[in-house]
Amino acid sequence: MMLIRPNCRAQFAAEDIDFILSVLGRKIGTAECLVKLLADEDSRDLILDDEALLHALLERHGCLRVSTRFYFYVLVRQVLRRAGIHDRAVADYVAEMLAEFSRAERARCVVPGKPTPLDYFFEMLAALQTADDRTSFLIRVHIGNHSLFLSGVFPARIRYRAEVRGSPGLKYYEGLGRAHYRAASDHRLAQRYDLAEILSTLADHFETTRLALNDIADRYFAIGDPDLG
Repeated sequence: MMLIRPNCRAQFAAEDIDFILSVLGRKIGTAECLVKLLADEDSRDLILDDEALLHALLERHGCLRVSTRFYFYVLVRQVLRRAGIHDRAVADYVAEMLAEFSRAERARCVVPGKPTPLDYFFEMLAALQTADDRTSFLIRVHIGNHSLFLSGVFPARIRYRAEVRGSPGLKYYEGLGRAHYRAASDHRLAQRYDLAEILSTLADHFETTRLALNDIADRYFAIGDPDLG
């Protein structure tokens, strides 16, 4: 089970630099200048906040030559800012979670000692009863992430299943995600991994973050199986 860290901004690829230059070249200059600016955290963050990058991502035709992390970070940062969440580390964390969970195998909860991944919340909650301290922290973070991913990217699917099958609705996912982000933020390992403030913010603003993801999922990207059945 992988611990999500807010490090999208540290993993941009060469094609991302080319894209930034194609959009902001007149402001920045050469590729060498851009590399130097990106090495400085403050300069990097100001560059990434330029709305011209967002417009270029959304308006250019054809296949975008950018990394998944760059794409998600720029979109998530802008929608969270508009929703009143201004902490870049939170945007970075959510973008990294989307990048990881967009690959199905990364979204699975793999617990040491369990023969198969835990794909359902009831399995994860049951595993908490016997988990050691570190594994308990990882499971709680995963429950928070998984709740946010599903309710943020697939709200229509959740509503459909709630109406047709009587499955839990969005409020269930919000409550579950909020509670486990809160518990994880209070854990001693959250401080060690410098995640306490991020997890606390996501607990406090789970619905706001979920709605922001609903917006970009509806408008800008599709992940996974669209079949509502």
